[in-house]
Amino acid sequence: MPPRDQLPPRDQLPPRDQLIEHLHRLQDRHGGLYPRHLTRLAAEFRLAPSEVWETASFYAHFRLLREDEAAPSATVRVCHGPSCSMRGAGRLHAELQDGLERSPAVVEAPCMGLCDHAPAVLAGKVPVRRADLATVRDALDHGPPPFSPPPADAAAHDVLARCRDGRLSRDEVLNRLDDAGLRGMGGAGFPTGRKWRMVAAQPGPRLVVVNADEGEPGTLKDRYFLDTAPQRVVEGALIAAWTIQAEAVTIYLRDEYPDLHQRLTALLAGLPDGGVPVHLRRGAGAYICGEESALIESLEGKRGLPRQRPPYVAEAGLFGRPTLVNNVETLYWVPALLDEGPGPFHGQGRNGQSGLRSYSVSGRVKSPGVKIAPNGLTITELIDEFCGGMEDGHRLAAYLPGGASGGFLPAHLQPPLAFGTIEDHGGFIGSAAVIVLSQHDDLRAVALGLARFFAHESCGQCTPCRLGTVRAAELMEAPHWDVDRLDDLAHVMRQASICGLGQAAPNVWQSLLRHFPEIAP
Repeated sequence: MPPRDQLPPRDQLPPRDQLIEHLHRLQDRHGGLYPRHLTRLAAEFRLAPSEVWETASFYAHFRLLREDEAAPSATVRVCHGPSCSMRGAGRLHAELQDGLERSPAVVEAPCMGLCDHAPAVLAGKVPVRRADLATVRDALDHGPPPFSPPPADAAAHDVLARCRDGRLSRDEVLNRLDDAGLRGMGGAGFPTGRKWRMVAAQPGPRLVVVNADEGEPGTLKDRYFLDTAPQRVVEGALIAAWTIQAEAVTIYLRDEYPDLHQRLTALLAGLPDGGVPVHLRRGAGAYICGEESALIESLEGKRGLPRQRPPYVAEAGLFGRPTLVNNVETLYWVPALLDEGPGPFHGQGRNGQSGLRSYSVSGRVKSPGVKIAPNGLTITELIDEFCGGMEDGHRLAAYLPGGASGGFLPAHLQPPLAFGTIEDHGGFIGSAAVIVLSQHDDLRAVALGLARFFAHESCGQCTPCRLGTVRAAELMEAPHWDVDRLDDLAHVMRQASICGLGQAAPNVWQSLLRHFPEIAP
C-alpha cells in the first residue's frame, strides 16, 4: 500500500459504487487483475485490501492472477445453458479448447441470453451466434463489428414530455398503471403501480434502478427489448423517476451484453441536458444479482449478497435511499400504457387471462425467440401459432415454463402460461423463459445441468442454499436418486434460504420427480 502521505484526501475519494467499474477497466486493459491492482484500488478507495479482494473474487468475470502469471489473450465463454447444450455446446467447448490459437482462456458459462441462436459464445467482447470454431476464431481475430448508433426514434420521450409539462399528473400515471394491471416482468409479478406508490411514500431522496441482469436459463427478453427498443426502455425509467421524484436512474446491465453496453452508452450520451442523470453500470457475472437487493449490494461495490429488507426501505435501498427497482420489460410497457391506455397491454388474452406479454422461447421449436403474444396461451398454442411448430422429427415431451426456477411440466399438462396458473402443478412462470424439450432430450441430464447451475450461482451467504445446492447436484449425479434425501433438502432449502435462489432451486428435481417418477428408479 502507498505511504499515507500519498493517499488521496478523503473528500477526493472515488465513490464506492465505482469500485466494480474500476475493476472492469483494469481487467479490460491488462487481461486480468493482479495483486498490485487490488492493493492500489484499496488505497485509492480507502478500503481494507480484503474488501477489494472479496468483491473481485465473488464475480465470475473477474480473473485473479498471480504477479508472475501471464494473462490469457482473451476469454472465450461457451454457454452451457439448456438450449446451447442441446445444440452441442459440450462438443463445441472441446473443439475450441483444442483449435484456438493465441492461448485464450476457454471457460464454461451460464446462459447468456442468446438461446434463440444456440450454441452461443462470448469471444472476448463479441457475442457469437450459432457459434463454431471458424466464427469464434474470426471474432477473436477481428473484434466487434463497427458500431452504428441506433437510429433516432421520432416518438421517443413524447410521454415523458407530457409528464413534465403537466399534461399527465403523477396520480394519473399511477392510476393508469393500476388500471392496466401491469406487473413486474422480472419474475415476481408484483403490481407495478403499487410498487411505485410504496417507494414514493418513503422520504427522499429516492433512486430508480433498471434491472437488466437477466440470468435465468432460457431468458432473452431483456436483451431483445434493449436491442430493438432501448429508447422506450429508457423513457419508461425516466417516467418512473419523474413519478416518484427520484434524483437519478442507474441501469445495471449484464456483463454478457457488451454490444448492448455500447448501444446504451451512445443512447445515454444523446439524452437532452437538464433531466435526471442516467448512469450505466456493468455487472460482473453473478446470477444472484438479478435479485433486486443483491443487485443493490453490487451497485454499492460489494459482493452481491441478498438483503432481508426490500430496497424501497431506506436502510436497504441504494446508499440508504429508497430505491425503485424495475425489470427492463416492465419499463418497456410503461410509455405505451400511458400513451394509449391499457389496451396495448390488456389486448385479448387466452384461457381466462387478459393482456399481452413476452415469452422467451427456446429449445426444440422451429422459430425460437421472443414472442409478444396473448397472455395465458397454452404451450401447444405458443408453439404452433408463434414458433412454427416443433422441429421436424421432434414431438413435445416436456417443457420448463419459467426457466430453471419454473420446474418441468409434461406435455399433457397445459395450464395457461400466466401468473398464478402453474403453481398447483409444482412450478411457476417467472419471467416466461419457456424451454421446449422433446422425446430426444435426456430430462435427467437437463435437470442435472440446472442443479449444477444453481450450485455455481449460489452466493454462499446462507448455509441451506450454499450446501443444499451442491449436495443436490451430487445426489443427482448418482445412477439412482436418493429421493428421500432430495425431499429433505428441498424442505430445508425452501424454509430456510434467504432469497429466491435457494427457495426455487428444488423445483428442478421435485417437479421432475412429481411428473416423471420413472426417471428415478
